[in-house]
Amino acid sequence: MADSKDSRATPLGIYDRPRAPGITGIEIAAIALSIGWLVLSGVFFLYFGGEGADGLRFILSMMVMFMPVAMIWVAATAARASRVMREESARLQSAIDAIRNAYISQAQAGRKEAGAGSITKKLDEIAAAQRKTETALARFAVSQGGAGQPTLAPAPQPEPAAADDQPRLSLGTPAEALQPPVANADFIRALNFPETAEDEEGFAALRRALKDRQAAQLIQAAQDVLTLLSQDGIYMDDLRPDLARPELWRAFAEGTRGRAIASIGGVRDRSSLTLTTARMKQDPIFRDAAHHFLRLFDKGVARFTQEASDAEITELANTRSSRAFMLLGRVAGTFD
Repeated sequence: MADSKDSRATPLGIYDRPRAPGITGIEIAAIALSIGWLVLSGVFFLYFGGEGADGLRFILSMMVMFMPVAMIWVAATAARASRVMREESARLQSAIDAIRNAYISQAQAGRKEAGAGSITKKLDEIAAAQRKTETALARFAVSQGGAGQPTLAPAPQPEPAAADDQPRLSLGTPAEALQPPVANADFIRALNFPETAEDEEGFAALRRALKDRQAAQLIQAAQDVLTLLSQDGIYMDDLRPDLARPELWRAFAEGTRGRAIASIGGVRDRSSLTLTTARMKQDPIFRDAAHHFLRLFDKGVARFTQEASDAEITELANTRSSRAFMLLGRVAGTFD
């Protein structure tokens, strides 16, 4: 793979819903004012209220004591609601600005690079390294073959099995093909991404999975769509999809589409589906990223189910990346 600085690091916590603050200064001030008013009112009516108070006087006294307290809490509630709305408005404006800036930068770079981004750069670097390796090996083969061959061949042509003294090297084989395939447990853990900054096992599994080129492409695509969805307030931890049986996932991996595997798209959250549908229609960058992720996830599931057990397929279906696939697949019509 290319240098790690070319790929974006997984932003910790970006897939978690922001937590509402607890008690604030507004509530503290309201409590203090309420207690202060009740104390002053009680002192006044105890020592300066006179004697022989009848029922009407008692009712008026209670109103004088508690009506201001009620008004204080009405004002405190309104102030807190106003502050929450300002914070949500600022957060929404930041998300809109981020989307606008991403769209402008991608548009300036050209439509060709809108969906690929860093993945295209990595593939180009891998291809360049492969060509250098092929040239070096071809040069070495010619130098060992003697002076009988006048020119360098960029790659060996298929020949009948002749009396070669040495076994022929398979040129054009990428370095990733020599790496052992990623373990199923690491693949599942990487597609769920680390939970927190202290999730050492999650980071270790992610590093091991990124050594596999195909798994790395899928992980990068999943990270891109999760980040884009979080800008609309859609978090995978909030979704509670209906999990399909493992045999349906195997049928999907074998190429079955449509209503036969419709239960795989178990996301039913209407607000998330509505927001995603609108974003898919209006934002070409999001649409390209979503279709790129769906293609890679399709291929990844096809490879994974060949060796995975039913329990491992169920674990994969419960990852954040799989939930994003369910959501985007329903919007894109994969299960129609």
